[in-house]
Amino acid sequence: MRKPQDTLADMAAVIDIDGLHRGEQFGQRGHIDRFDICAIAYIVAEWVGPRSYAPEFFDDELASIRLIESSAGAMAAIRALSDSLGSAVDEEEQAPGFYVPNYISHVSNWARCPPPGASKPPTNAEVIGHILRAVNNLAIHTPTAPAA
Repeated sequence: MRKPQDTLADMAAVIDIDGLHRGEQFGQRGHIDRFDICAIAYIVAEWVGPRSYAPEFFDDELASIRLIESSAGAMAAIRALSDSLGSAVDEEEQAPGFYVPNYISHVSNWARCPPPGASKPPTNAEVIGHILRAVNNLAIHTPTAPAA
């Protein structure tokens, strides 16, 4: 598995080149296919090429979420980005009385929805800037060698 900071740095590059999809589903087909930030995490973490994009990203939100959740690399990057946002993560009830944080929803909604008091979502440049700050935080706070 790649380091989360490497996945995040590559996500920033993809967003810089291809942009972000902020609409329904996790992807939108076009001359250049565009994806939600969490789908980009999956694509980058799993080294998915343009000919291998999961069709679920374009028409099945639940399957897209499960696909993203199945990637340890994507989830590590998404969680690192979620941790850097400074806002509370919603929890989802998996079973009666058993709640888990919904990092995908947290990050996806952050990149796609206007923040409180604003009328527009963050720009691609703002998203990229925040991702790169998360990369820097990981580089500073992640040990590079195992403890002896």
